[in-house]
Amino acid sequence: MQLLEEIRGRHATMPVVMLTATKTVKTAVGAMKLGAFDYITKPFDIDELRVVLDKATQNAALVREVEELRSEVGKRYQIDNIVGRSAPMQDVFKTVLTVAPLKTTVLITGDSGTGKELVAKAIHFNSPRARRSLVTLNCAAIPETLLESELFGHERGSFTDAHQKKLGQFEVAHEGTLFLDEIGEMGLALQAKLLRVLEHGEFLRVGGTKPIQVDVRIIAATNRNLADAIRDGSFRPDLYYRLNVVSLHLPALRERRDDLLLLIRRFTETKSRDMGIAEKTLRPEAIDALLRYPWPGNVRELENLIERLLVLCDGPTIGVDDLPEQVRRSEPTPSSIKEQVLAGRKSLGDAVDDFERDIIMEALLNTDFNQTRAADMLGTTRRILKYRMDKLGIDAPDR
Repeated sequence: MQLLEEIRGRHATMPVVMLTATKTVKTAVGAMKLGAFDYITKPFDIDELRVVLDKATQNAALVREVEELRSEVGKRYQIDNIVGRSAPMQDVFKTVLTVAPLKTTVLITGDSGTGKELVAKAIHFNSPRARRSLVTLNCAAIPETLLESELFGHERGSFTDAHQKKLGQFEVAHEGTLFLDEIGEMGLALQAKLLRVLEHGEFLRVGGTKPIQVDVRIIAATNRNLADAIRDGSFRPDLYYRLNVVSLHLPALRERRDDLLLLIRRFTETKSRDMGIAEKTLRPEAIDALLRYPWPGNVRELENLIERLLVLCDGPTIGVDDLPEQVRRSEPTPSSIKEQVLAGRKSLGDAVDDFERDIIMEALLNTDFNQTRAADMLGTTRRILKYRMDKLGIDAPDR
């Protein structure tokens, strides 16, 4: 038993099968609690032992595969992999890194398509709970009559179709994170039950009588203005204050124009790689049209459009005629850089930096981030271009 404990301490994923002449139930239970894969007593059948060893080997391989997949998923949602050089997004990243190590409840607000679920995943995978489950539940996608069972589970026979006991998402997410998307669509009765879980860490299954304790971190998101919902009586103020311990607001894409060219580049690269097709280049006039467009669907709309263009456009380049009509005919944004400066909403220095950053990014995008060719296009030297890139915080992507 001491050897078993030592092995499990040094090699947590190694399967251990105990083979012994000791037939007491207490010893067997003790071995299983210490992490033994199986406990076999003498005399034993050699064929049965081979079956157990095969299962142990397969289980070890599966555990390694799960660990590798979990590691890859975690890397995907590191802050460094989320595109956002604009000041509003930098504030978001700073808050994510601050709250991720804690159990603090987080409320994420922002329009649809701004990346609320992506930020929730970044919080989870940068937290001590990263090795546990991240469970996502869209409160708007499930009918109110079924949402309670989905959250808390139900006992067998608790209603007509409850033929067997079902675990709710809170139990599935135990010691992990539960992401409640579109929390503003939840009904008042269910809001009261959610509040109890947040305050006491326990709940009742539908039809159950025994409280169930859980340790779950809650991240909630909504595209509604919850303050307005409180005023019209559709959202409980006590639940709002309990959820809004730390709030994160994701800006609309039209408010983070500095990130638009970077996002175009990222989606062009990743979508081409994922679909196994050749990467294509956007012509300057097409990029101008994309920059003018207000993006009501935010980042999700941009991502879907880039995928559509890569699939449907012939040839190695994408021109303005390949864009949807509403994008081609979009007018310049009503609040130009000049108007923002003259209205006092932006300083002259920031306006000049924004203008220069856009030009440099467009040149880099058109030259596949070849700094020598981009410098020639801009009528300057590579050394000066690199100096301006460093000053403006423009990094070349990893190749």
